Amino acid sequence: MNLHVIYTRDNRILLSRKQYVSWQEIQEDIEDYMASLGPWLPEQTIEYLQEEHPGLSPDAAEQVCAFLSMSETTITLRFKPSGTDD
Repeated sequence: MNLHVIYTRDNRILLSRKQYVSWQEIQEDIEDYMASLGPWLPEQTIEYLQEEHPGLSPDAAEQVCAFLSMSETTITLRFKPSGTDD
């Protein structure tokens, strides 16, 4: 299964398993679309998120693995609350 990492203008980062043909299709589907990466394998997605977004909480691997077991096609990634020094 391939995943897309989608950035929105309202500062959300989405993870989607939906199989898009192009970024234009994602733009039509996602309100406030700004940019997207992928499609990537789950392992590639985890590696990218760990490097680029270390503030994810739970961490990237946990969120991606949980997403793969869900029925939802798109989720919003979660981050540590501001001001948390973990």
